[in-house]
Amino acid sequence: MKKVIAIVFLSLSFLTNAQEKRERANKMQDYTPEEMAQVQTKQMTLDLDLTEVQQKQVQQINLENAKERKAKYEARENASKSSEKEKPSKDERLKMKNEQLDRQIEMKKKMKSILNEDQYKKWEEISKERREKQKTKMHQKQKMHKSEKK
Repeated sequence: MKKVIAIVFLSLSFLTNAQEKRERANKMQDYTPEEMAQVQTKQMTLDLDLTEVQQKQVQQINLENAKERKAKYEARENASKSSEKEKPSKDERLKMKNEQLDRQIEMKKKMKSILNEDQYKKWEEISKERREKQKTKMHQKQKMHKSEKK
C-alpha cells in the first residue's frame, strides 16, 4: 500500500512539474516581438559591451528575428489546433533544416559586419553554448517522451 501511495505521489509531482514548465514557456510567447528584441539586445549589450551604434544595428536584427519567430510560433499553434498533429515528411524536415541553417549563416554574416573581432569571438562562444544547451534539453525531452510511452 505504501508503494502505491508513493508511486501516485511521484506521478502527480512529475505531472505538476511538466505543466509548470509548459506554462513558463507559453509566458515567453506573451511578449511582443519588440519586447523580445529589446531584452535580447540588452543582454547582448551586457555580454559584448556594444556601442550605441552597434546596439541600434543589433536591435534591428533582433526585431526582424523576433517577428519571424513569433509568426512561425503562431502558425504552428494554429496548425496544431486545427488538425491532428502530424509529423512533417522527410522533405519538409529537410526544407526546415536548410532554412534554419540559411538563417544562421545570414545571422553570422550580419553579426560579423557589426561586431569587432573580440566581440564576434565572444558572440560565437555564447551562441555555441546556447546551441549545446538546447541540444541537451531536446535529448532530455526525447528521453521523457520515450519513457512516457512505455
